[in-house]
Amino acid sequence: MKSGSNKTKLILALCLVYVLWGSTYLGVKIVTEVLPPFFLSIVRFIFAGSIMLAIGFAVEKEMPTRRQWRNAAWIGVLLIGMGNSSVALALKYMPSGLVALFIAALPAWFIGLDWLFFSREKPKPLTLWGLVLGFVGLFCIFDPFYLVHPDTVVRNYPLWPILVLTAGSIAWSFGSLLSPRLDTPRQLTSSGIQMLSGVVCSVMLSAALEHDQWEAFNAMTTRTWTAIAYLVVFGSLVGYTAYSWLVNNAPARLSATYAYVNPVVALILGWIFLGETLNTHAFIGSAIVIAGVVLMTVRKK
Repeated sequence: MKSGSNKTKLILALCLVYVLWGSTYLGVKIVTEVLPPFFLSIVRFIFAGSIMLAIGFAVEKEMPTRRQWRNAAWIGVLLIGMGNSSVALALKYMPSGLVALFIAALPAWFIGLDWLFFSREKPKPLTLWGLVLGFVGLFCIFDPFYLVHPDTVVRNYPLWPILVLTAGSIAWSFGSLLSPRLDTPRQLTSSGIQMLSGVVCSVMLSAALEHDQWEAFNAMTTRTWTAIAYLVVFGSLVGYTAYSWLVNNAPARLSATYAYVNPVVALILGWIFLGETLNTHAFIGSAIVIAGVVLMTVRKK
């Protein structure tokens, strides 16, 4: 019975992370029409972290030790402070499709870092083939170097954010792998501490790189507030909690498959709600991504 219950939780957590985090691309796109990206992170995670911490104290009824506070804060800096912030910074300078492609390389970092520093388990051939296939599918979807339509656009963005994205991806993957190996508070309390710790990094980055944040805040509309509410409730409170459960209870390479599925979900939602075009190579790429995820997850207990 316990095995069946864990399997149900695993499937539910994966579905939540796949769909909810894929939908946050749409929410972030709406909010960043008004707010700068780092300031958005501050607003989003102050609300989400405070609510999550209050719920954790009320439900779990345990006060973390000083060591647990420190460990949870460290995970929050790696995941939210460094991981999320690197994506926000890259989106400011580079096309979102190219950024999504680099984010999709997360499973490779998960598998590589897990092999080198944690489980020492050598990846199976099916996992490696799934990894390659998923990346090829996303490359086909976003066509970041305009190979399908070479005459459409000339590159007009810097390449240095790739280094920032790489560092952020390593931080996110390392934090995810480290989380189950540290003494942290219980699930909800730990998630709240992680979110609030990540806000500290966002505050510093916003102060250094963004301007007129409060003027933008005063310009927020009902549409913007609705998108922020969605990001707080579904992207952070529900989605981040599901992801935290995954990294503590599921194989690392299985948890990492969300990085392949999220862009596909975002693509479909953009087509439905924003009228964005879905062309033939996007459909083909999506099918290739799904095939890659199947290979990466097959025969996993």
